[in-house]
Amino acid sequence: MKAVVLAAGKGTRLRPLTDDKPKGMVEVDGKPILTHCFEQLAELGAEEFIVVVGYRKEAIISHYGDSFEGIPITYAHQREQNGLAHALLTVEDHIDDDFVLMLGDNIFQANLADVVKRQQEERADAAFLVEEVPWEEASRYGVCRTNPYGEITDVVEKPEDPQSNLVMTGFYTFSPAIFHACHLVQPSERGEYEISEAINLLIQSGRTIDVLRLKGWRVDVGYPEDRERATKLLRGEIDVETDEDDDVEQISIE
Repeated sequence: MKAVVLAAGKGTRLRPLTDDKPKGMVEVDGKPILTHCFEQLAELGAEEFIVVVGYRKEAIISHYGDSFEGIPITYAHQREQNGLAHALLTVEDHIDDDFVLMLGDNIFQANLADVVKRQQEERADAAFLVEEVPWEEASRYGVCRTNPYGEITDVVEKPEDPQSNLVMTGFYTFSPAIFHACHLVQPSERGEYEISEAINLLIQSGRTIDVLRLKGWRVDVGYPEDRERATKLLRGEIDVETDEDDDVEQISIE
């Protein structure tokens, strides 16, 4: 599979760390966030990295060049940061099969391989990890709403008043069907083309989507304190409760 990494954002909440560099180049435990992403994707067998760049893109391109550990890198340019669905459309011409999507500000130590395996085995149109977060943090993410049977009915991007604390984590697999959905997305109240709305369109069209609960941990490095937490987790200085059960819990999607 090819792996798409979104790294075009300004990272305004990470200032002053991003005053002179893009968010993906902020170091966590001695190396840029993007390096952590590439290493994890390489372990999953990524055949090519397609990196969406924008803000201070020269810093990323000059640092990594045209390959990472022998894996070729192609750059796509998002000239205006108009949301994740908009960013994803910049790579449409480079994708002709199922692919992985990772947000370039997340660090994972989790069951990413389970998502890739589910996409390959079931030929799903999409699969992604979700996790429960503290209620006060849910508004930072795409929040998954469920019906009384525990089925996910839709996803709401960064709601002011979250109706759930089950959120998307920034790691997905998609078939090329996601591009058609992205073309249909209309700007949200935030004025952005949201990936959550593209996923909702897939749900409404009856596409097959598998949703797996995260096992392990991930940190969305959105604030300076997130960077410190990720560093401590990587160094083993703090513990995170993990489920040792080998079974992967699947959440139904309607």
